[in-house]
Parts: sequence; C-alpha cells; structure tokens
Amino acid sequence: MLYFQMVIMAGTVMLAYYFEYTDTFTVNVQGFFCYEGSYRKPYPGPEDSSAVPPALLYALAAGVPVLVIIIGETAVFCLQLATRDFENQEKTILTGDCCYINPLVRRTIRFLGIYAFGLFATDIFVNAGQVVTGNLAPHFLALCKPNYTALGCQQFTQFISGAHACTGNPDLIMRARKTFPSKEAALSVYAATYLTGLLRRKTGGCERKLINKIGVLEVFVVQLVCKCAGDKMYITNTIKARGTRLAKPVLCLGLMCLAFLTGINRVAEYRNHWSDVIAGFIIGISIAVFLVVCVVNNFRGRQPEHENSHMDNLAQMPMISIPRVESPLEKNHITAFAEVT
Repeated sequence: MLYFQMVIMAGTVMLAYYFEYTDTFTVNVQGFFCYEGSYRKPYPGPEDSSAVPPALLYALAAGVPVLVIIIGETAVFCLQLATRDFENQEKTILTGDCCYINPLVRRTIRFLGIYAFGLFATDIFVNAGQVVTGNLAPHFLALCKPNYTALGCQQFTQFISGAHACTGNPDLIMRARKTFPSKEAALSVYAATYLTGLLRRKTGGCERKLINKIGVLEVFVVQLVCKCAGDKMYITNTIKARGTRLAKPVLCLGLMCLAFLTGINRVAEYRNHWSDVIAGFIIGISIAVFLVVCVVNNFRGRQPEHENSHMDNLAQMPMISIPRVESPLEKNHITAFAEVT
C-alpha cells in the first residue's frame, strides 16, 4: 500500500513539473477585440517587482505549514508524555501489539504528506486551467504591442485572433496568456485553508440523534455523515487547550486574511482579473477541504477499543421487522377475481 501511495505522489510531482517547466502542453491562443479596454492596463513590471513576489509566496506556502505542523505535533506529543496519556493515543501496528510507529513521526508524516500532495495537485489544476483557457492578462495589449494599422483595426468591434497579431516579447506574451485561474491566489488560500479551522467538530450526540430517527440499516451512512461533520482543519484539530479559545480564531483569521490580501494585490497591480482570483480561491479551498474531510482520516491508526464499542453495539442490534399491510385496492382486486372465476 505504501508503494502504491509513493507511485501516486511521484506521478503528481512529475505532472506538475511538466506543466510548470516544459512546453509539453500548448497554451490556447485567445483572440481580442481592437482597443479592448479590459486588456489595456499598464504593464506592472516583472513578477519579482510585485509586492508579493513568487519566491516569497512559494517559500511561505511551502515553509509556514511545514513549520506549524512540526511545532504543533511536537507540542502535542510532549503534552501527551507529560500527562501520561501516551499509551492511549492512536498507533500504527506493525507486529502484534508490541511494535508501532511513534505517534509523533506518524502524524507528522501524515499531515505533511497530504499537504504536499494537495500543493502539487493545486498547481496542476491551476496550470491545466491556464493552458486550456488562455485567458489574457489586464496588461496584455501593453506586452502584445499589436500593429493596429497592419491589422486593419478601424472599428472597436473588430476581433483579432492568432499569435501573429503580437509584435512584443514572445515569453512575456505567453505569460500574459496564462492568468486564469490565478496560481498565487490558489496556492495561498490552499495553504491557509489547510491550516485554519473552518469545520468545527460536532457534539458526540450526532450519531445517537440520527440513529434514533432512522432504522438500523442506515447505521453505516450515519457513521460516514457524522465522521465528515466532525473533521476539522489542522489548527482546530490539534490545538484543544482551554486557553486557546481566542487564540485559534485570531490565528485562523490572520492566515486567511493574508491569503485574501494576496489575491487582492494581484488585481490591484493589474496582473489578474477578479475572475482569475476568485477561481483560484475556489480551487484552493476546494482541494484543501476535500483532503481534510475525505483523505486525512484514511490514514488514522488504531484507536482505543472503548471509542468504537458504541457503534459496534449498534451494528449488532437485531433487525426491526415491519409488518406487511395489504392495500385495499389489492384486496378488492383479489375479491373481484374470485367472483369472476
């Protein structure tokens, strides 16, 4: 199973590499109207001159979550040792009941591995969208430098298509064609969403309330629904001390605020449209929520037996037989049939 997961991770990294650093996938060439106002913004300069340069953004998106996860897991592990609750924590059994992976190592690898997979997946989704759409940047015409006289632009409604219409730097023009969705917005909001607590754990009575209203056949569905409703992002899942009731919201809102400011900065500098940034936010948030809700719990180790005893007892409950009620129409039909025969 570990080998299969490593193959998937390696394939994801390779696909992200081909999207990012090779010309394997051709960018769609999108046309434009003569003197179109949405593409006539001034050129803001290279990406390195931005208020949030790519080097800084990528370093924060890759470094801050790793640092937070390592510090958080180390603090939780030390707290468990101090409270003598080490033996009750989840374990990954290797041989019998005596050998297991250290919970600190296992949980750290789990959170970091899933985060890295989601980071590369976000990059792949964004690059695929940019290649397929070929949406133009707000400053596209400043880089394209089209010869309106040679193109015969006598009316604003005349549409120009084809790569031959531009006379500027081909590399800059190609970058100006890859803006939808915004990669900076997607990566920043993915990192912030993965760390922050957007999904709160429900009370332990979720399963009991639902099971009292439905039959035993739906026990498995109830378990799945309550499990997904009880999942949380990393900070809310790890920090559970009583004195952090105000610290957790401040930390979570601070991370999300930085992510949204990154997207706003892209629009303010005329590097992306609002639609590019919003699409990037949607992709980043969707991937982060999906990984935490549907993937993280698949790597859980063994839990104490008393936690699963309640649902095991429910699964062993006898089936409730429902008496069969004859329909009046069916009864009349049988009587009429007897009279005819």
